[in-house]
Amino acid sequence: MKAVKHDWGTLYETDVLILGTGASGIGAALNAAGKGVDILMAGKGTLESSGSLGGGNDHFMAVLDTDEPFDNKESFVAFYMKSAFGYRERQIEQWHAALKPCVKILEECGVEFLRREDGFYFRSVGFGQPGAWWMHIPNGRRIKRGLAKRVRSLGVKVLDNFQITRLFKKDGKIAGCMGFDVLTGEVSAIRCRTAVNSLGWHAQRCTNNSSHNPYNCWFTPFTTGSYFTLSYDIGVPIINADISCRGTILPKGWGAPGMNGINNMGGYELNALGERFMFKYDPMGENGIRRNQMMGTNQQQVEGYGPPFYMDMRHLNEHDVHHLQYVLMPADKATYLDYCKARGIEFSKYPLEVEVGELSLSGMLLADDNLETPVRGLYAGCNFTSFSGAMCGGFVAGGHAAENALSLDMAGPSEEEILAECERILAPLKNDSPTAITHRDFEDPIRQVMDYYAKFRRNMPGMTVALDRLDFIDGYRNRVRAGNLHDLMRIHEAFEILDLCRIHLDACLQRKESGRGMYVLTDYPEKDPALAKGLVVSKGAEGPVYSWLEPAAR
Repeated sequence: MKAVKHDWGTLYETDVLILGTGASGIGAALNAAGKGVDILMAGKGTLESSGSLGGGNDHFMAVLDTDEPFDNKESFVAFYMKSAFGYRERQIEQWHAALKPCVKILEECGVEFLRREDGFYFRSVGFGQPGAWWMHIPNGRRIKRGLAKRVRSLGVKVLDNFQITRLFKKDGKIAGCMGFDVLTGEVSAIRCRTAVNSLGWHAQRCTNNSSHNPYNCWFTPFTTGSYFTLSYDIGVPIINADISCRGTILPKGWGAPGMNGINNMGGYELNALGERFMFKYDPMGENGIRRNQMMGTNQQQVEGYGPPFYMDMRHLNEHDVHHLQYVLMPADKATYLDYCKARGIEFSKYPLEVEVGELSLSGMLLADDNLETPVRGLYAGCNFTSFSGAMCGGFVAGGHAAENALSLDMAGPSEEEILAECERILAPLKNDSPTAITHRDFEDPIRQVMDYYAKFRRNMPGMTVALDRLDFIDGYRNRVRAGNLHDLMRIHEAFEILDLCRIHLDACLQRKESGRGMYVLTDYPEKDPALAKGLVVSKGAEGPVYSWLEPAAR
């Protein structure tokens, strides 16, 4: 890797650029290392704690090809090809092929997987899947540190605390990126041959949960949509920006993941009348797909059967209920037991009050069998779901990026582009207007608009109004002031959130049905069989351009 100082900052040059240092970036680096190429990772946090995985994780989904029911590639491919339009069969096959190598790496890095009495991994069924694929992790908060140590030991160069603000392409090929150090303010540009986009799948802070604290959310609050918006800006289409939204049931007033463990170990969800209701909405009850639990609970609320809602674990045996509260849940969020102590929560004695949490936005980048996007040399590292999908998706993309890097020319932004982006990045620090606003003044109204017009129950006129309101907010983009570098980071995150919300709502207006996304359109309440296909949105000269991805084209 080369690094040259300039008046405006530092210019780096690398064969493979990994955008993001979370689970996907880690996977990409581990598979790219040792293939004879220079690798540079760049991420907004530090490698040891960045990304969703930096906060911990209690499960890793793995199909291990045993003789257990549905524990094979065919079942794995069939489930994901059926449940998500936009995947290609070869992509899912490569995810499957990466599972065993990634499990091996995790164990070598000190990750503990719970085991049965016969010594094999303890796994449970989750999210409507046909087989027991979910491995339990007792020491989940330490995963990232062990993986980071492994990556650094391989000689991979890392730019910590580096917020990426723009990607560049040249002649249809990825050319690099620019951004700034969130601690020092130094602007840098990076030239590359290939790149893996690992900037995170779930974009948070788009709506609120009941706490109205945007950083108290079920996923990392620092994933704000750059995976999609930065790629979209250089011509990468997004698949299913309309229906790939995500959410989960949360402990009341306290954002954290963890419902997978409670559901798949046998927890019952109860409404305010003490009735168990989830079998009305999914044949697998609480262990069905996440969308059905979210929308089923929301429907109960609409009908007046809650809040409150509860997850009841009192019927579980002593070992399982202790495992849930004191092993799995704290693995996702270190302060979970503090929350329990403050609220007097004890799973073995009382039901846990829960709520329908915030809505995060997602999708997939259009990519070929090897996860290469239409921008040549740019690979999609975050197209697969969960910790497993992030690490394995990065692993697959990183391997292809490294193998193809030396066959492509080194490219990078021009001097003119660099100077223009430097000015854009730092402009909020220089804004001394008496009418300037803060990043909170800019970002909070985005969530207010989305909560009011476009959350779990919405309609076409409401989404049209929401877009108009978001356009109004966008008019204040040049009036935001940063008092320090932390503010500057928050401002660029807010721009990403706004851009993704607009892409999402524009796409939603194209799909006149309910039942695929995590929302109901009251003016189109039924699922339309003719829309059993993926929606592709591309950036056109006059605005978004849409096309439909027929199932046969997958």
